[in-house]
Amino acid sequence: MAQGHWMVLSDGARPTEDIYFLRSVAPWLRARGMTVRRLDTRRWRSPGWCWPWLERGLRGAHVLVCRSLGLPWIEMLERSQPELASLYYLIDDDIPAAANDPRLPIAYRQRMGRIAHEQQPRLLDLADEVVACSQSLAERFVKRHRCVSVLTPPLIAALPPQSHFEEKGWRLGFHGTRAHLPDIEHIAPALVSIHDRNPDLSLEIMLGQHTPAALAALPRVTTPAPLSWHAFRRYQSRRRLHIGIAPLWPTPFNAGKSHIKFLDIAAMGGVGIYSRRPPYTDIVTDGENGLLAEDSPASWRFCLQRLLDHPTESRRMAAHAADKARDAGDPAHAQAFWWARR
Repeated sequence: MAQGHWMVLSDGARPTEDIYFLRSVAPWLRARGMTVRRLDTRRWRSPGWCWPWLERGLRGAHVLVCRSLGLPWIEMLERSQPELASLYYLIDDDIPAAANDPRLPIAYRQRMGRIAHEQQPRLLDLADEVVACSQSLAERFVKRHRCVSVLTPPLIAALPPQSHFEEKGWRLGFHGTRAHLPDIEHIAPALVSIHDRNPDLSLEIMLGQHTPAALAALPRVTTPAPLSWHAFRRYQSRRRLHIGIAPLWPTPFNAGKSHIKFLDIAAMGGVGIYSRRPPYTDIVTDGENGLLAEDSPASWRFCLQRLLDHPTESRRMAAHAADKARDAGDPAHAQAFWWARR
């Protein structure tokens, strides 16, 4: 086994794993002679099913766990901890806040509750370091762990040219998860108004059957069902947006979010409108590489109409957003972060 080898023990958080390590860093580590493996723990009833291979793989390994891990695997790590080089717990959501957020789907809240109460405390006890996706999320762990660091999301998608801004018809997109349904419901009146006032504008709301009825009923709105992670990455590489939206209302759950949507919108060639609060105020310069909106439909309507009425300015902001995404999301930052921990 190569010195400084890595093992990702996966409980299915593939987007988190890919963004923060497997796609952004692992190929770079392998090019420097290190071994990086990912084990999908959900394929096995217990660690005993892949023992003694797992025992050999863990000996001297840097282990990375993202978000959650089944209890039999946590118990195995507790027994094996003296054999590990280190263990990192990477977290990109405030899971206890999600469990307590009445706006979120009940099944999701229950699953987050099990992680928060059964898994996360034990993972924190095991971890040598907690790695959080934003400063605000990191601050929630500083009283719970002796070593907490921040790693903002790397950009793992290619950045397209802005040639689609030469088209007549513009596309507005929302590609958040169902967890952000309440956020888009807040600005639905603005989207309805903008749709009705701009006949060349089409809207894409990737919430499928959960799209707010007021939006789903509009003639130039498409509501594709959410895609699997790999399907979404393929879709993102082909689909072009002019405007992306990322509303984020003030809740404890939302306060732990990263600026990943800024990178996603840039990867689809668009200029974004974001809620005027962290994490977006940390990366968006209003009027330069995106727009920041207040918590009212009127503010969102104003920002949307501004972009539609000034296409040259909008294209310039999209180009600057791509530059910012390229810089802030440079995988070299994540590579240096993990290299220092080898």
